[in-house]
Amino acid sequence: MNIPVNLFMWIMAFLPIAALLILMIKCGWGATEAAPVGLLITVVTGVAFYKADITLLASESAKGVWNALIILIIVWTAILMYQVGDEAKAFLVIRNGMRKLLPNELLLVLAMGWIFESFLQGITGFGVPVAVGAPLLIGIGVKPLCAVIIPLIGQAWGNTFGTLGAAWDSLAMSAGLAVGSSEYLTTAMWTAFFLFIWTAIGGFATCWFYGKGKALKKGFVAVAIMAVIQGGGELLLTQVSTTLACFIPAVISLVVILLLGRTKMYKDEWCIEDSPIMNRDFAAADGEEEIPDMTLVQAFVPYFALSIITLVVLLVKPLNTVLGQIKFGFAFPETSTGYGYVNKAVDCFSPLAPFTHASMFLFVSAIIGLVYYKKHGWIGEGGTKRVFVKSVSMTMPSGIAVIGLVIMSKIMDGTGQTVVLANGIANVLGKVYIIFAPFVGLLGTFMTGSNMSSNILFGSFQMTTAKLLGANTAAILGAQSAGGAIGAAISPSKIILGTTTASILGSEGEVMKKLMAITIPATILIGAVLFVMTAL
Repeated sequence: MNIPVNLFMWIMAFLPIAALLILMIKCGWGATEAAPVGLLITVVTGVAFYKADITLLASESAKGVWNALIILIIVWTAILMYQVGDEAKAFLVIRNGMRKLLPNELLLVLAMGWIFESFLQGITGFGVPVAVGAPLLIGIGVKPLCAVIIPLIGQAWGNTFGTLGAAWDSLAMSAGLAVGSSEYLTTAMWTAFFLFIWTAIGGFATCWFYGKGKALKKGFVAVAIMAVIQGGGELLLTQVSTTLACFIPAVISLVVILLLGRTKMYKDEWCIEDSPIMNRDFAAADGEEEIPDMTLVQAFVPYFALSIITLVVLLVKPLNTVLGQIKFGFAFPETSTGYGYVNKAVDCFSPLAPFTHASMFLFVSAIIGLVYYKKHGWIGEGGTKRVFVKSVSMTMPSGIAVIGLVIMSKIMDGTGQTVVLANGIANVLGKVYIIFAPFVGLLGTFMTGSNMSSNILFGSFQMTTAKLLGANTAAILGAQSAGGAIGAAISPSKIILGTTTASILGSEGEVMKKLMAITIPATILIGAVLFVMTAL
């Protein structure tokens, strides 16, 4: 790479990100307003300082539009699934049913906002836990803003080994780790160890949001047990099957938290009346609404369908192979900057395999739910039309933000700005870089919205840097992916998924501000643990 890595170039590369953060957090802008500004700055810095030409900008913008559309069909299908349940009043049944199973309100919030999201992340990923989880939490009385924040925290620990290990596989590929090798298994173990720390933080953070010290005291035992099952289970299973390392502990934890609701400690009704995250007025008003003659199992039919379809398609290899062969993408030519930073030509960029994509699982599950609810009379005349109209109208506003953010990410990547950011940090910090290794992963996911993309982008870089510093490569790569997983909680594109389904689009800055108070210290902690365990 011939791009000069100096302070000025680093500042120019960081400028679009700084603009996003200032506009969204300090000025209170929504992502819809902030994204075009960030994109404009990225184009200007790319042309003026990174010597990008119009061909490169056009190519990377087209890639961004394509990737954004793939994200947006997930948004639409997740909203469709929500609207089906809302039209049938299934969320009222879920609220009342889950309250009976888990009379302890704190345990209920943990189950619906942390554990269920872990389960969804284990099988689907791609922002589905956030898009689906937010309305579910609103359904049990959680305020919309908190209903977005909690799932973002809850799903993040599963971002590496979730989606049946997709992000992990990308890290192994990028870093050149041979499947089953000692380096492969050691790296997986380090990654899971750091994620163990994060899943515990996620559970305790949820308690803190619900009722601070009082809730922490009440929920300590439950969170500790769940963290050991999820984090410890993942740690052990990475040495057996990275594909199922997240999913199996998530399933077990889902069963265990329901069993905990029957124990002496948590079986009685308990809540904090003045909990800052609960909308008591909503709960009272909603209690007067007519509840359909529907069981809890029937209310969850679309989610059962989602789980079964996803597992069958992803785990039955012959079926997955056949369905995965049907895919399409676009060809892009080789482009380069004036500094010789090359983007290789691709025959089929980011191919979409529609029949193995999360959006298809969501869509089929939503249709199954729609047919099932209609058959039982829970969705009446004109209900189907209302479901589709509402789904489209809710998705449209978020489109601008998602497209803008993804194009911005692609241009930063294609012009070399993202790499300069990472290289600049490594060059300046030297051995101290080890502390900040997780931040590189976090930066990658923040920009791309995907731990997988972050690992692809920085996996090789982290490996090379670790070797130059004489550091533990397995530990550094583990910190990369763990940081990327944490970054999934503050990625603007994922936040938009939640604010859209929670009907609070425009509140992304407020969500991000609250989440950074948790994610940044957690990333520093993981970096510090890494430094102490490997560099001292």
